[in-house]
Amino acid sequence: SPSFNWTLNFRQQVFDIWEAEGKDMSAYDRAKLMSIDYDGSDLAIEADERIRTFQADAAREAGIFHHLITLPTYHTAALSTDNLAKRYFGEEGMLGYVLNVQREEIRQGIACVKHQNMAGSDIGDDHKEYFAGEAALKAGGKDNTMNQFAA
Repeated sequence: SPSFNWTLNFRQQVFDIWEAEGKDMSAYDRAKLMSIDYDGSDLAIEADERIRTFQADAAREAGIFHHLITLPTYHTAALSTDNLAKRYFGEEGMLGYVLNVQREEIRQGIACVKHQNMAGSDIGDDHKEYFAGEAALKAGGKDNTMNQFAA
């Protein structure tokens, strides 16, 4: 599989190509191309288009069929955990979780808001009920917090 380190440098690639083509690059500082200041620039738009078509281009030009699914999942998990930790252990406390995670899961219809089912609690509960009957201490049931997120 190809090295993906260079995918972080699309703006620099476009800069270098345009510079080699003789375009005036005086509006750009190559060392700071990832600055938010360049997000709406022609260079950023071109780089973003190359990123958008990266997979299709790689498949067509090099016969590479790779969806990079581990890359975005790894980084989105790291970013979301970092953002949550800053809020949850900062001034917002639990509100940081509720505002930025739970409410978004509810509004977007993300199944994980009902995490007990996603974790398989119902399977364990069935097992406990089979052996302990009504005395079973279950994760689910009518008082389960998951029931507040009715479909």
